[in-house]
Amino acid sequence: MVNVRHIADMGAYVSLLEYNNIEGMILFTELSRRRIRSVHKLIRINRNEVVLVLRVDREKGYIDLSKRRVAPEDIIKCEDKYNKAKQVHAVLRYVAERRKLYLEELYEKIGWPLYRKYGHAYDAFKIALADDTDEDPFAEIDVPEDLKDEIKTYIRRRLAPQPVKIRSDVEVSCFSYEGIDAIRKALFAGIALSTESTSIKIKLIAPPM
Repeated sequence: MVNVRHIADMGAYVSLLEYNNIEGMILFTELSRRRIRSVHKLIRINRNEVVLVLRVDREKGYIDLSKRRVAPEDIIKCEDKYNKAKQVHAVLRYVAERRKLYLEELYEKIGWPLYRKYGHAYDAFKIALADDTDEDPFAEIDVPEDLKDEIKTYIRRRLAPQPVKIRSDVEVSCFSYEGIDAIRKALFAGIALSTESTSIKIKLIAPPM
């Protein structure tokens, strides 16, 4: 994943976000498989892009990248992995700052072991959030219990799903003999399906037909 910094005559200069923001370049010939009519429609400054590393010249410090050789399905996978890593990094950085610890030390003791066991530390964090499992991803991690508790508390605060409120205007009508009574019965049946986690409320804003 890179962030576009500058567009020059030969291509776009970018920062490699996962490699300490070192500079790389996407040549215009590596932007698209199609004929380029407008460079600015293909790539924009400050936008993140998924790219493939073509060449690395350690002596001169050149890193050549390609956007056109990245498959659409790989873009989705890479963006998902990158977004998960950002969440993990935010949690560990927060705890490191509060505890006056080295961030690298937290990764060695907590982050990397979770990556190795679960494929991604983010997936371990989601398991720690779940109420329907007895599995504790931090059980085998060799750190003080109060540190584990603080991490779990911050995970719940940062990664817990936020409630979403959905509103809809519905026009209700009844053409049978029961009329208003049928409509009233149907609306109360809907309200009866309300639960603590999914609340359903119905408000009359105009007379039913």
